[in-house]
Amino acid sequence: MKRKLLVPAALVCALASAFATRASAQGNPADDRIAEAISRWISLPAPAGSEDIAAARLKAVLPGWTRDAVGNLVRMVGSGTPRRVIACALDVSSYAVSEITDQGYVRLHRAGAVPPHPLWDQALEAQRVRIFTAHGGENGVLGVGAIFNGHFAQQHRAATTVIGVDQIWIDVGASSRADAEKLGIALLDPVIADRPAWTYEGYAAGPAAGARAGCAAVVTAAQGTVASGETVFILAAQHVMNWSGLNGALARLGHYDDLTLIGEARGGRGAPPTRSIVPRTRFTGSLVESISAAEARDLLAKTAAAAGVTLAPNPTWIAPAEARHVAAAARTDAYEAAEKQVTSLLDVPGVHPHEWRVSDAVKAALPVWARAKATMDSAGNVIVEAGPDKDPVAFVAHVDEVGFLLDRINADGSVTLRVVGGAVASAWEGEVALLYFDKSTNGAAPEPLRGVFIPRDTARVKAPRNLTAWFGLDSAGLAARGVRAGAMIIGYKHAERLGALRVTGRSSDDRTGSAALLLAVRGIDPATLPRKTYFVWDVGEEAGLLGARAFGVKYGTTLARTYAIDTFVSSDTPLELPTFALAPLGKGPVLRGLDNSTVVSRVERDRVIKAARAAMVPLQLGTTQGSTDGSAIGTFGAPNIGLSWPGRYSHTPGEVLDLRDLDALSKLIKALALTP
Repeated sequence: MKRKLLVPAALVCALASAFATRASAQGNPADDRIAEAISRWISLPAPAGSEDIAAARLKAVLPGWTRDAVGNLVRMVGSGTPRRVIACALDVSSYAVSEITDQGYVRLHRAGAVPPHPLWDQALEAQRVRIFTAHGGENGVLGVGAIFNGHFAQQHRAATTVIGVDQIWIDVGASSRADAEKLGIALLDPVIADRPAWTYEGYAAGPAAGARAGCAAVVTAAQGTVASGETVFILAAQHVMNWSGLNGALARLGHYDDLTLIGEARGGRGAPPTRSIVPRTRFTGSLVESISAAEARDLLAKTAAAAGVTLAPNPTWIAPAEARHVAAAARTDAYEAAEKQVTSLLDVPGVHPHEWRVSDAVKAALPVWARAKATMDSAGNVIVEAGPDKDPVAFVAHVDEVGFLLDRINADGSVTLRVVGGAVASAWEGEVALLYFDKSTNGAAPEPLRGVFIPRDTARVKAPRNLTAWFGLDSAGLAARGVRAGAMIIGYKHAERLGALRVTGRSSDDRTGSAALLLAVRGIDPATLPRKTYFVWDVGEEAGLLGARAFGVKYGTTLARTYAIDTFVSSDTPLELPTFALAPLGKGPVLRGLDNSTVVSRVERDRVIKAARAAMVPLQLGTTQGSTDGSAIGTFGAPNIGLSWPGRYSHTPGEVLDLRDLDALSKLIKALALTP
């Protein structure tokens, strides 16, 4: 049995086919249905003061409910006494646009009360938000929280404290205030975190999961029969503003005998409730707060009792209608091929030594002539060799990404993780997680396990000492599912257009380079190559240049030069000093002249500059941190020349590229490959 993967909060988009379904045969179907219904409540966008966004989604499934002037949704059932009020909080902690900078970044101000978790604001770094503009539709405008580049960690070693909303910069893919305004963004537009609606092993997870389960219980209970008296059901607006929506509704309601809050206790001003029914949750207050189906059932039973209603056995939980997805218009400009190629690679998981899915995708994307020549060496590198047997050169891009491997399974089912590459751990803490399996004996891989990266309960420093994850099972349950040490664990991935010409997606380092190399190869007639040329998509770069070393052992001493196609980690963000590594996005590929392991000679720099001019490709020159595959191959005597695309927020889930740079980089690779 398979069930649908829930769509991202607010985005509600069509997902990549690899994530279209997930296995549930080993779960409890009834629990799964409850968790799925609650997850749709969790994903319902309801920023404070703009609850009408949620109301539009709820209208179809809540007949008999009315919306008042403040935004509360109200239903009255029965008549007479006693008069009961059953209420929940419809809105969640949110933000408003407080500034649009000259560089096109958006700054935020919190709406209402301080969020319930110390990492709430910090969790916006390298993660997505939705900005609901006047004419942006129910999907809103996508933004990504800026974060320091992972390669520049040394420059940020003094930045150790947890950050707040005043340190958040939202990247919307704009280069200027005018660009941002063209997207429809304006001051006071509401902003919420955009998290995928998430269920795992009978749990629903996400911001305010307990409170949203409360609303699910309220509307489900409202379908029952009131035996005596009257029950007033309220989905309360603006609860983060001292429950102002509920206070107003109660004032206009007049006399009532008791007030019960479902899902969340009351804080701030206003008449105290007779009682609060708050479910038990895991990771309470965080962006992965999780509620079990069993706890949700108990919550519904208590809600029905407080409301004086009788429900049918095993009632169907009422869930919001799914948003109508408005897909981005298919690109028909010069960057259509670049966008399709890079987005097809970005979502594929591939932490070393588990890159096989990406390697398969690369081979499938090769033109017919290259696919016929493609081989895979013992390390797992995909190699296409073409051209006459003289003056060999290699173009190398890596297919792996930073991420995590399962290190140890604890008795309670939590797992400790081993970082592969320079992943910025704070950018994954408190986010959703996926544990992947390798191919079984029949050649197919089981669906990944879904879970969460466990957030700290309290935090004074920015980064967790050790990152852990949980998948809703104890150690015996994980073992029964075939989970073993060394399994690949990463976050949820969904590449998407950011603004007009940019794309955000995890593993842009170096799927963007891999895409550029594929695009170049597709434009080459192998009969026109002037020399032997190796096009290489290698493995294990983030784990220590492992695939490149293996390639170098076999071919390195024969090469005339190596071109490493990799990220140029740019300081083109408001969090970096512009005195180093400044290569603006959209201004063309970068000749990586100096990094931590390589300096490119003037002769080789001039060769690249000449080829770029001949191909009319804009070229930037720069120096940055890190190293590339070319440095490992270069130990065998071949000069290493870094050809790069400028990228933001390296080694985090929020990496950003510009399609103009990707397109130009592919043309530069082709020009260098064909230059006599």
